[in-house]
Amino acid sequence: MPNITLPDGSIRSFDQPVSVYDVAASIGTGLARAALAGKVDGTLVDTSYLIDQDVHLAIVTDKDADGLSIIRHSTAHLLAFAVKELFPDAQVTIGPEIEDGFYYDFSYKRPFTPDDLAIIEKKMHELAKADYPVERYELPRDEAIKFFNDLGEHYKAKIIEDIPQGAVLSLYREGSFTDLCRGPHVPSTGKLKVFKLLKVAGAYWRGNSDNEMLQRIYGTAWAKKEDLADYLYRIEEAEKRDHRKLGKQLDLFHLQDEAPGMVFWHPKGWSLWQSIEQYMRQELTNAGYQEIRTPMVMDRVLWEKSGHWENYHENMFITESEKRDYAVKPMNCPGHIQVFNQGLRSYRDLPMRLAEFGSCHRNEPSGALHGLMRVRGFVQDDAHIFCTPEQVEAEVQSFNHLLMRVYQQFGFNEVSIKLSLRPEKRSGSDEVWDLAEQGLRDALSSCGLEWEELPGEGAFYGPKIEYHIKDALGRSWQCGTLQLDFVLPDRLSAEYVAEDNSRKMPVMLHRAVLGSLERFIGILIEHYAGAFPLWLAPVQMMIMNITEAQSDYCREIAQKFKEAGFRVELDLRNEKIGYKIREHSLQRVPYQLVIGEQEKQAGKIAIRHKGEDLGQMSVEEFIQHLQNELQQTFAAN
Repeated sequence: MPNITLPDGSIRSFDQPVSVYDVAASIGTGLARAALAGKVDGTLVDTSYLIDQDVHLAIVTDKDADGLSIIRHSTAHLLAFAVKELFPDAQVTIGPEIEDGFYYDFSYKRPFTPDDLAIIEKKMHELAKADYPVERYELPRDEAIKFFNDLGEHYKAKIIEDIPQGAVLSLYREGSFTDLCRGPHVPSTGKLKVFKLLKVAGAYWRGNSDNEMLQRIYGTAWAKKEDLADYLYRIEEAEKRDHRKLGKQLDLFHLQDEAPGMVFWHPKGWSLWQSIEQYMRQELTNAGYQEIRTPMVMDRVLWEKSGHWENYHENMFITESEKRDYAVKPMNCPGHIQVFNQGLRSYRDLPMRLAEFGSCHRNEPSGALHGLMRVRGFVQDDAHIFCTPEQVEAEVQSFNHLLMRVYQQFGFNEVSIKLSLRPEKRSGSDEVWDLAEQGLRDALSSCGLEWEELPGEGAFYGPKIEYHIKDALGRSWQCGTLQLDFVLPDRLSAEYVAEDNSRKMPVMLHRAVLGSLERFIGILIEHYAGAFPLWLAPVQMMIMNITEAQSDYCREIAQKFKEAGFRVELDLRNEKIGYKIREHSLQRVPYQLVIGEQEKQAGKIAIRHKGEDLGQMSVEEFIQHLQNELQQTFAAN
């Protein structure tokens, strides 16, 4: 009979098979009421799961991350239950948990409206309050197909048809609703109390644009009401910070149908871009990188040799000239190897660090495009390090120091690391991948870093380290990458002369700190809500006169600021000063300099900073103030 080991190391023995719920009840009624699922030898199971042998068991409640995942997945099923109650003709398809919530895809004869969502959410609360038991049972594959076809749920039947013959499937029943699912689920609908439906969007069946467009209802679910309130606040704040809205409001950039996924940068936006690029260029120079430039368009033959044509062809823009096929580069790696291959390299030349602000183009689906966050034309702060195997660890350490310093400079102090491992579609042998993956593990360990591993998420030519930054709203963004590659140098015949005069292939490290500059700027806009720190602000100060009598003095001091290297603009319009202050406050200008007759006569300026009155200073004093602020900003990192 089972002996069950609990997380605290204690053992409970039973003289007959017991369910997870029974074990929780034997510990205490409070735990039994809170139990959502169990973790048996590391596998999540329902509370009804029967244990008939010795195992390790953890009871999962809403205090656990697994518990919150189960709540969200179960709420997706509750959504489908409610839709079927209200709209019996609707067909259900899939409904997974996603970050911060869930969705469910439906096929229905008309679009769901916001009023429908309110009615559906109300029904969900009614079904939750009814506290229907959620019961798991099994059916053979063919019986399950018949079951769902008989219900008129043809999408479910199609999903099962792709499952191999002979499989036994698990179904979950709650009230009048039955769904196909591996589970686990909460023991009853009454466990689902804190949720909200958010929006409806279109989604193609199985993600294929040739298939029917379904309706995807998104929702969020939490363990506590205060968590839901906090999340809804963050959504509201994110909408206010939307980089597309602020990009228009602050006159930074625009996009238009004639160039889908391509950005038109306005003067202020390009000023922001240049501040970022010049800062990064200096950091790269200090770190020993050499900047290069490679062609935008290269022959198909090169892309075939590199493996991109086979593995990435559908994402490449293709053109033809004089009966030769060319591709607009989706990435910079093959071009950098061509630079490395010019001339005979020695081990003394390594490590060689080649950097490029490389302009790339990828044929992203139009439906996936999203402001600056997902574009077709973008620039990467790309670099490739050619080194010996013995130099890899030091190069990874150096890159980590560079990357962390840069992120802190931009105001991102929380960075998480993930290691993406070999994908199913890849180049190179398993032995090469073993070597590359272990090389990155060893390098991360040598840096004293912790990381999460992501099987199947690597690039086709090598594993990669991903760096995820957290913004002001707590959202995570993957920006930096470092990839260890033994495949491309081999395919493109990169080699150097070793110390023993033999020819050897270099290790190639692909690395980027910001990733796409377009996307990174979008993240920055939302992180700062458009109110950039002084060093990044497109307009660092706005000089405003009170009357026409101060116009010449305003022009005079503006010239002094420009000569000192600051980005300054004048507002000499015949408008009330309060109107000007409000307008430039909305434009997020860091400093507003107000010039009246008193300031003119005294040879001073009145300074406002983010709504605060800093009093009067001379031009020279204020220039020193600004220089001190910038010096402190950079000295901190």
